[in-house]
Amino acid sequence: MTPLLTYEPPLIHTFFGRLVGMSRRVHEAADFVDYAGDRWAERIMSEVIRDQFHEKQGRTISRWTLTAADGRTLTVYLKRHYVLPRVNGLLAALFPRHAWSTGLQEWEHLEWAKSVGIPVPRPIAAGELRGPWGLLQSFLAVEELTGMLPLHEAIPLAAERLNASDFARWKSRLVVEIAQLARELHRRRTFHKDCYLCHFYLLRDDCLRVPETFRLQIAMIDFHRLARHRIGVRWYQVKDLAQLLFSTVGVDGITDRDRLRFWKHYCAGDWTGSTPPRGWIRRAVERKCRLYDRHNRRKQARTASKS
Repeated sequence: MTPLLTYEPPLIHTFFGRLVGMSRRVHEAADFVDYAGDRWAERIMSEVIRDQFHEKQGRTISRWTLTAADGRTLTVYLKRHYVLPRVNGLLAALFPRHAWSTGLQEWEHLEWAKSVGIPVPRPIAAGELRGPWGLLQSFLAVEELTGMLPLHEAIPLAAERLNASDFARWKSRLVVEIAQLARELHRRRTFHKDCYLCHFYLLRDDCLRVPETFRLQIAMIDFHRLARHRIGVRWYQVKDLAQLLFSTVGVDGITDRDRLRFWKHYCAGDWTGSTPPRGWIRRAVERKCRLYDRHNRRKQARTASKS
């Protein structure tokens, strides 16, 4: 594992000083400075990056390719949040050692996921920029999953490239791993909250053959909403599973038999520290999935009526 460096300016020791002053809290992988250069944290929020650029509600995401002096390249996806709740900035002034921004929180979530054996993209850099009177911005850079596809693209590709018997074996092994990943989160009472097929990634080459196993070969992304709950566990469990079920609708190659296989493997295995799901949970998941589908259809109808 790449060692990490943490830069934290000397803390201002009074609340008022933190309230009216400016500070920066930054984490980086040890090799990131080779690519980004010295003092990169001072300019990262203003870098103009247009590759796969998306902007929405005060935040942007873009694909950033960096080149080191020796010619090595590093490609990351950079998320930048320019407008965060002012209350979070005030809390950062009150409790400066905690992560109050989206960027630093997702960094911590990715580190936690790695620590429990869930494959995730390598976090490269993250930071929290704290300004006067509760102003707060943040960023997160994660290494690109080169050569990998989201499952809603990988599964149709495998269905097209593999013969029927190989594809059936391919799917059965894939389902086992997806079920295990979901169970590993949920038995710890930890929930992704954005648990769609597009947030599971698989090597493109693994769509062209039948691996012996997919164990630790499926990566999960987008952990910004990850949270652990002691209360309302079943609600969050149903929501995660319903999101996953909903995202399988309309994907070429996925059948009801695959969904039943997922449920069988999800309920089996190690549930140490938690209670295996009961039958009523499956019915609740199916009901929630229908609600997602109904909402999506209404949204599409409204969009069509406006165009």
